Amino acid sequence: MSAARTLSVRMCIGCRERGSPEGLLRVVLDAGAVSPDPQATRPGRGAWLHPGCLEVAERRKAFTRALRATAAPDLTVLREFVERMHTSEAP
Repeated sequence: MSAARTLSVRMCIGCRERGSPEGLLRVVLDAGAVSPDPQATRPGRGAWLHPGCLEVAERRKAFTRALRATAAPDLTVLREFVERMHTSEAP
């Protein structure tokens, strides 16, 4: 008898859809700023996000809640990372 294999499921803090970690970007809070964690290896509380859901998550104030921040975190580094991702994917 083989052991049941569990599949990882994460929820996007922007659209709140559930999916595999491969389609989502993990982010962490680092000195008051939200930083991308593409390898999902950085320590600390993380949140998951579809790169295209950044504006929705910001509008919903999802980063503050999901990362348990005491104030609204700075999203500058994350915005730049997502813009670079979209630029590199464009044909």
